[in-house]
Amino acid sequence: MKFFDEAKIEVIAGDGGNGSASFRREKFIPFGGPDGGDGGRGGSIWAIADRNLNTLIDFRYTRVFRAESGENGRGADCYGKGGDDKELRMPVGTTITDQATGEVIADLDHDGARALIAKGGRGGLGNLHFKSSTNRAPRQTTPGEAGERRELKLELKVLADVGLLGMPNAGKSTFIRAVSAARPKVADYPFTTLAPNLGVVRVDTSRSFVIADIPGLIEGAADGAGLGHQFLRHLQRTRLLLHLVDLAPFDPDADPLHDARAIVEELRRYDEALYQKPRWLVLNKLDLIPEEEREQRVRDFVDGFGAERAFSISAMTREGCDALCYAIMDHVEATRPPEPVEPDVRHLESAEETDETANTGANSGANDEADNGSAR
Repeated sequence: MKFFDEAKIEVIAGDGGNGSASFRREKFIPFGGPDGGDGGRGGSIWAIADRNLNTLIDFRYTRVFRAESGENGRGADCYGKGGDDKELRMPVGTTITDQATGEVIADLDHDGARALIAKGGRGGLGNLHFKSSTNRAPRQTTPGEAGERRELKLELKVLADVGLLGMPNAGKSTFIRAVSAARPKVADYPFTTLAPNLGVVRVDTSRSFVIADIPGLIEGAADGAGLGHQFLRHLQRTRLLLHLVDLAPFDPDADPLHDARAIVEELRRYDEALYQKPRWLVLNKLDLIPEEEREQRVRDFVDGFGAERAFSISAMTREGCDALCYAIMDHVEATRPPEPVEPDVRHLESAEETDETANTGANSGANDEADNGSAR
């Protein structure tokens, strides 16, 4: 299945039904009065995050989604049936934006998240509501409200703790294959990865993190070179970026230091917030460098580039990968937000029972005093 991370759709909520103008007409009841019912409400459209989906392919060809309108009211105090709501299931990590205003309507950042993206119209009032002592035969009604109509832009940003960044053929896909069960395509030509890949790295029984691999960047991506910046949005939710550098390129004219600086500049041009994220330098393909030259070449590169933290690995032989994964796990655990503490229901129930007992005792004492006063 092809990976789609953008879509534009139109959502149209249901209109409310019209109120009814009707009068009760039965034998032996000459003045039955108004009995027109209200119209039913229009159906709304909801967006729901579903972890079983990983692409916006469902919105590629079907672009317009309509909810059911409410029925009109009828006589004999019959209210119109409300329109059924429509639910649109989307991958976790989808951001919904109003194209007209640019407002972010919802960010479906966890499984089961719900967001109202188009509200149905309210039903109109029947003449039953307009009767009074001076207006005994009202013919006033109100029409149903129109449902909301919006043009929306859907953007999928994958949820991952760590993102891989680097030039094509830097070894990102090989690294994610080495440390997780993900199996992205690996080949000896650039731009092998054409869509983001996710892998779960498990460092212990109950310790794991999610890593995202995106297509490689090249100099000039901001101007549309290569695949451009279209996949960088998938790194915006990460807590850490790994900048992989090919320390032993096949091209003798290639300059790894210049290429690494170009990647950082492209990151800055795309999003300043993404540029400011913690970013570690990972020098890859040590297995292609003679052992006596490795330490000096790594030191020269780190001194010339500068980095918050630097690691040297070989994704092909897994040399240095375990130490890197444990360091990433420590960083992810240190930066994860604390989980909300659920209240102790048993404690609350016992407190409520204590309060009720105290109130009962106080009330009974007051009643006893009142009884004694009456007796006196």
